[in-house]
Amino acid sequence: REANVKRDVCEQLQSSVKQIEKRDSVLTSKQQIDRLLRPGASYFNLNPFEVLQIDPEATDDELKKRFRALSILVHPDKNQDDPDRSQKAFEAVDKAYKLLLDPEQKKRALDVIHAGKEYVEHMVKEKRKQLKKEGKPLDVEEDDPEMFKQAVYKQTMKLFAELEIKRKEREAKEMHERKRAREEEIEAAENAKRQREWQKNFEETRDGRVDSWRNFQAKGKSKEKKNRSFLKPPKVKMEQRE
Repeated sequence: REANVKRDVCEQLQSSVKQIEKRDSVLTSKQQIDRLLRPGASYFNLNPFEVLQIDPEATDDELKKRFRALSILVHPDKNQDDPDRSQKAFEAVDKAYKLLLDPEQKKRALDVIHAGKEYVEHMVKEKRKQLKKEGKPLDVEEDDPEMFKQAVYKQTMKLFAELEIKRKEREAKEMHERKRAREEEIEAAENAKRQREWQKNFEETRDGRVDSWRNFQAKGKSKEKKNRSFLKPPKVKMEQRE
């Protein structure tokens, strides 16, 4: 399942990356909504900088201005003819902005972006080594700035997607463990309740059991005496001599 998800994400990345790179810096409200809700948006929108269309090195003031401009474009009040989709788009923008306001979350996002760039740079070096070994020209397609940018973009999105998949798996595992722990807790509580009820019943009926045993013993002794009386031998009469 994880492999299928990764494959789907890669295919979506490859099919849309050219369109994304060619988009205008400012799109219309409808175009922005379409962009934020396009197929695979649940993974594309993991990158908050991509959602807001802002450079990772942008200042806080630039981030704030960009959020205001984009949130106005996709706000439901401005798109009353498409309230449901505009609401979802607005939520995606708002989520990305709030994430970047958190220093720790922003650092994590930047770490993913830097990791994607470092990976592409490493792959370029490996390609050059292989070309040199084969005695071929050292030119690679990533020498073109646009191609390099696209490669970094795709690798970055893959990393965001992989992290999200792992997060969901970890969340599902934790949920399963919490459920199992809760079930064990309920079972233990029920066992303890049954034990208390058994002990209570045992204490309440103890006097009755003791009395029953005493009556049983008493009846047994009485019956034994009666049996002995029946078995008492008759008196022997002495014969008189003439």
